Amino acid sequence: MKQWIALATLAAVSAGAYAQAFPGNKPVAIVVPFAAGGPTDRVARDLAEAMRKQIPGSNFVVENTVGAGGTIGANRVAKAAPDGHTLLLFHIGMAATPALYRKLSYKPLEDFEYLGMVNDVPMTLVGKPQLPANTYRDFENYIRANAGKLNIAHAGLGSASHICGLLWQTNLQSKEAMTTIPFGGTGPAMTALIGGQVDMMCDQTTSTTAQIEGGRIKAFAVTTAKPLSNHPVLKHYPSLQEMGMKNFNLTIWHGLYAPKGTPPAVTKMLNDALKKVLKDSEFVKKNENLGALVVTDNRTDPAEHKKFVAAEMLKIKAAVDAAGKYAD
Repeated sequence: MKQWIALATLAAVSAGAYAQAFPGNKPVAIVVPFAAGGPTDRVARDLAEAMRKQIPGSNFVVENTVGAGGTIGANRVAKAAPDGHTLLLFHIGMAATPALYRKLSYKPLEDFEYLGMVNDVPMTLVGKPQLPANTYRDFENYIRANAGKLNIAHAGLGSASHICGLLWQTNLQSKEAMTTIPFGGTGPAMTALIGGQVDMMCDQTTSTTAQIEGGRIKAFAVTTAKPLSNHPVLKHYPSLQEMGMKNFNLTIWHGLYAPKGTPPAVTKMLNDALKKVLKDSEFVKKNENLGALVVTDNRTDPAEHKKFVAAEMLKIKAAVDAAGKYAD
């Protein structure tokens, strides 16, 4: 018994000493499972800069590990040493990959320490400029009148636009399927939409707002529970829930994760720093400039973050299974 107590005490002292030493001279890598320059990468770079300010002596860097809908980067972090020096910034794909990939090499709810949510990015349902419809109701009627003739673009399997389009089609009253056209990123998909090569897309405000404002594409609705009444461009468009899609509330959120087994003292330090970042006016402003809103509710708590992701998994799995289209 005395030996057990001694070992437990030693472990506690060691954990505390490690936390005091963290991060030491070693940089903390925030792994982004997508290409540099994209929306998630931009969030990560702003986050890295802000986290450096909150943990004295730290050096947070962004590393892009691209491929397979974000699963290669996520798997890298899941298998990394649990010392707090390798973190993952992932969007809604954290909840979508278990549904899309039936042979996933990691378990999102079991192989990570959840550190807290970062932000929410609203989505917009948009169409090519040549579409005759100008309102969402006209748009739905146009879809039904042209059943089987239309297509919907997305930026690749597991992308925000893929997940959004999939959930919207699942909730659409019309049972007529549209042809799905994948692209190798948001940029090419948006270029095709502007040029009229594809009919519609559902994507983040970070990608669509400037195009809507410039009249290069048409907007029909937002995916939040309520209209974005304070948004300078999107305040004129209804929410899909308002248009009859019951309980439709979709944002492309970002969360921060560490490998399972990372010392509690370290995860607490990271969570405490994250919570301070989310109240930093400069970080808040940078998110607003991206069309994102920093998380201010209880999802900044690791347990609530994990609970939220688990619920998102169920919602997305139902849509993926209904479509019967998987990445593997």
